[in-house]
Amino acid sequence: MITSAQMRAARALLGIDQKTLAELSGLSVPTIQRMETGPGNVRGVVDSLTKVVEALDLAGVELIGEGAKSDGRGRGVRLKSADTYRSEQDATTATATADT
Repeated sequence: MITSAQMRAARALLGIDQKTLAELSGLSVPTIQRMETGPGNVRGVVDSLTKVVEALDLAGVELIGEGAKSDGRGRGVRLKSADTYRSEQDATTATATADT
């Protein structure tokens, strides 16, 4: 599975626009737009999703699934889960409060 946020982030990492991703994947721009606008996991025709994932892979982006580890080399970006982020924010706030 790939999320709409992953698609947008992958394009940003590659420095490409929706038109270029459409060309790389052999899909239409409106299809890419629909895939990127929905919340959460991208929904649609499996063949279209496969084409996007393959195009991003060939362009040099490693998509990391939820809970999956990355064995690849190079730099990467991964969003923290909402729970982890909140826990760290709470810890930071508690430390800042204790320091004052």
